[in-house]
Amino acid sequence: MAARHVRIAPGGRVVIPAEFRKALGLAVGDDVVIEIKDGELRLRSLREAVRRAQEIVRKHVPEGVSLADELIAERRAEAAREAGEE
Repeated sequence: MAARHVRIAPGGRVVIPAEFRKALGLAVGDDVVIEIKDGELRLRSLREAVRRAQEIVRKHVPEGVSLADELIAERRAEAAREAGEE
């Protein structure tokens, strides 16, 4: 998709052109993530940001391991320890 020229409106508002919103799957009211990287303002859908985070974590978690299950087990063990200390 070709770059577009947009103007910053009062209050720092920028209108994202319709074709860009469509390409990103964005609708009115959606949350987005913005960051400054390499001197550029970058914007992505929250859905894409979560997908990227999951991809990064997946590289460091062995196949067949559930981080959710491990966290639940740790919390239960901690609760059992606290119950025994009281």
